Amino acid sequence: MKVKIINKSHHPLPEYATPFSAGVDLRANIDNPITLGPLERTLVPTGLFLELPQGYEAQIRPRSGLALKHGLTVLNSPGTIDADYRGEIRVILVNLSNENFVINDGERICQMVIAEHTQVQWEQVDSINDTERGAGGFGHTGKQ
Repeated sequence: MKVKIINKSHHPLPEYATPFSAGVDLRANIDNPITLGPLERTLVPTGLFLELPQGYEAQIRPRSGLALKHGLTVLNSPGTIDADYRGEIRVILVNLSNENFVINDGERICQMVIAEHTQVQWEQVDSINDTERGAGGFGHTGKQ
């Protein structure tokens, strides 16, 4: 699938790391390093603009290595970029560690997955079919 992209950053276009990769890493496009203190959040520009086809979204997800090693994650994970959005992709990062984290220009800050979706038409009813699970949730299926 081809997707139109404008790259106003000074970094190469995002690439898939392996033939089976679902996501591409996005890089910070900043003039100066950003120091993110414990529990602080910031909005990081990427310099990228997309034109997704209708029926697709871009999902912004944390990078597992940054999350595990540094406590850095995408605050509204997964972030959703709708097909009709034409602004710059910017990423809300939060530092959940007890130490400062410095985001440098070109740092791989998140991954982006392009996913197909559908819109539903609601059919308002008075009842829905029951299942074995019923209303059980929040750990219900994990009980023995």
